[in-house]
Amino acid sequence: MNSVVRYTIQASQPAAHLFEVTLQLAAPDPAGQRFSLPAWIPGSYMIREFAKNIVSLSATAGGGALAVTQCDKHSWQLPAGVAGPVTLTYTVYAWDLSVRTAHLDQTHGFFNGTSVFLCAHGCEALPQLVDIRPPTGLEEAGWRVATSLPEADGEAGAAERYGFGLYRAENYDALIDHPVEMGGFTLAEFDACGVPHAVAISGRHDCDMLRLVEDLQPLCEAQIRLFGEPAPMARYVFLVMAVGDGYGGLEHRASTALLCSRADLPHAGMEAQTDGYRQFLGLCSHEYFHTWNVKRIKPAAFVPYDLSRENYTRLLWAFEGFTSYYDDLLLVRSGRIAEADYLTLLGKTISQVHKGSGRTRQSVAQSSFEAWTKYYRQDENSPNAIVSYYTKGALVALLLDLRLRADSHGARSLDDLMRALWLRHGRTGVGVAEDGIFALAAEIGGAAVGGWLRELVEGTGELPLAAWLKRVGVGLQWEAASAAPAIGVRTVAEGDQLKLANVYDGGPAQTAGLSAGDVLVALDGLKVSAAGFDKLMARRMAGDRAEIHVFRRDELMCFEVELQAPPADTAKPELDADASPAAVALRTGWLGGRAA
Repeated sequence: MNSVVRYTIQASQPAAHLFEVTLQLAAPDPAGQRFSLPAWIPGSYMIREFAKNIVSLSATAGGGALAVTQCDKHSWQLPAGVAGPVTLTYTVYAWDLSVRTAHLDQTHGFFNGTSVFLCAHGCEALPQLVDIRPPTGLEEAGWRVATSLPEADGEAGAAERYGFGLYRAENYDALIDHPVEMGGFTLAEFDACGVPHAVAISGRHDCDMLRLVEDLQPLCEAQIRLFGEPAPMARYVFLVMAVGDGYGGLEHRASTALLCSRADLPHAGMEAQTDGYRQFLGLCSHEYFHTWNVKRIKPAAFVPYDLSRENYTRLLWAFEGFTSYYDDLLLVRSGRIAEADYLTLLGKTISQVHKGSGRTRQSVAQSSFEAWTKYYRQDENSPNAIVSYYTKGALVALLLDLRLRADSHGARSLDDLMRALWLRHGRTGVGVAEDGIFALAAEIGGAAVGGWLRELVEGTGELPLAAWLKRVGVGLQWEAASAAPAIGVRTVAEGDQLKLANVYDGGPAQTAGLSAGDVLVALDGLKVSAAGFDKLMARRMAGDRAEIHVFRRDELMCFEVELQAPPADTAKPELDADASPAAVALRTGWLGGRAA
């Protein structure tokens, strides 16, 4: 007992969405033991105040109650002089159906450790035992447990694989990095390069588990081989929650929590790969790549994490952006999608970056630094003010990869840089300095490459995509997404109403005075509905002047807008049939993951 921190967690009131947690500590700090809950979860760069979901908290020692003082929004302290052992008992409200926090009802339970496990200060390095208990009142429901948290072998009450019971983490950092899913999930298992993998899907679904495994296995093996065997985890688990409409993922050291639309999963008899399934495989690929890039190769600012406050780095363009580059690239390298499909996905990424004027105002380095306040707290003006370190970071990775390949005639690539990061930082635990990627790029590709990369990352100029894609036999064309004239807005349907979600800088709508939040009422005297606006616009020509009525709050307003020609802002990368043999060789190496 003296050498461990011991927790129990139970779905005590599933219908009320309440977990009950106890924390037992044999030797509390005589000066007054302090406990705290993280304010954010690694991989999601926003202060989320998980402690707000603690409904009640009490402490006992020697059979008597102890006074507990709340020190701040997420910390509590016991009185000085308590000899121990002490037990904290608290309830956690869990009703956030996301990959970041915790969710509980009569159908399943899910939690991240950052949402439910208070940290005993001074005991972070001690082993942590967790007794995951069956839900109260659902003993006959046949629930199981899916987690990458190791079973506490050798301990009394140790869990069996997929069972309730005792689990072990080597320290608090590990404890909060193994999410847990419990319920009647569907399970499939496979090996990738000798490492056991599992997929647990909760929620109603008709997924063809065999098809899913047939796609995930080569994808995982391609990633393991990119960095080099053996894989850094002894076992890996994909925790999937299937819902009617949802999308998201969060990486962990030996697992990932995923949220997807059930329609995106493959079904029996499905022949052609759907766009939704391709997107889901890309999500799996993205989170799996994080097993190396950000879970083990980390910015120095994250070594160690300080989960009580923001941890600032300008490197998310490399950790999220490079991962966003490899997620789709590894789909084609592993044979899960065709080259044409990959270029379609690449075109979508290029288009997403190009359509926001924020790319001319914010660099990806600054976007990384301001993730806490801007990227994760977007508003109606975000497309005009910020750029995504995910999407533009992926394009920076593409350019760096293509230049390294072209300059070396296929002998070097971004793969070499990633392997070097793994050997120097991932395996050693030494964080990457803020200028470390620039220095490594210069080491691999020469000083000019390092300086060029810094300009791409710290600047706001247009990326030279067409020129470098041409070097690998890919042409880049631009076209309009629609033939209809445009007014420079993004709309969102709310029932039968159509609201302006974003009004783009310099566009006709902004010039005329329209604002985000305005509800479209009529176009030239004709009622606007969510389904009919595009049809009305399609009957007009660029240069026409349109009278648009909107409600702003409860006030009816009228604006005259001059329609413009649709912008050519949709990227279409395609294989160049006239590419030189040298370019084709580089393209083969790039998309195949091998030297030219």
